[in-house]
Amino acid sequence: MYLNKIKIFLQINICLIFFSLVNIDVKSEEIKVISGIAKVIDGDTLRIDKKKIRLFGIDAPEKKQQCRRSSLSISFLTFGKDYPCGQISADRLRKKINDKLVVCKYSSKDRYKRFIAECFLNKTNINAWMVQTGHAVAYKKYSKKFVAQEIFAKKEKLGLWSGTFEMPWNWRKNR
Repeated sequence: MYLNKIKIFLQINICLIFFSLVNIDVKSEEIKVISGIAKVIDGDTLRIDKKKIRLFGIDAPEKKQQCRRSSLSISFLTFGKDYPCGQISADRLRKKINDKLVVCKYSSKDRYKRFIAECFLNKTNINAWMVQTGHAVAYKKYSKKFVAQEIFAKKEKLGLWSGTFEMPWNWRKNR
């Protein structure tokens, strides 16, 4: 009888410890919201009030990044022309959301203290929209969430996929 009471006491304490640890972990991943009038910094970063927000799961070309688009094809020769894909990416995002009410859901910050978030304009997921229109790529290192949108953009040769480009993370690394 005495051993049964000790077993029950230990089981209860183990359960309490387990649930308190799980509760701490759940609180750290709690989804929080930032909403307000958005200003675009670049193709994957925006600002609401004084809060910088990095769009989760995507990577857009850098402002100074150039990409290449075919301008003329003759038989087996193809001539290309460079264009400012980083600036175009930011411009497309700006045209879509600048000075509009945006709602961003985040659970963490990156090493630059930016909020990592999925942002919405009404019911449109901005992260998914950027990838599906070809103005950003799925950042598979951090999430596979937007891979289907990238496959669509690539198949339809939209945005970046209409020519050749260096993946943004490689472009940054090589500069």
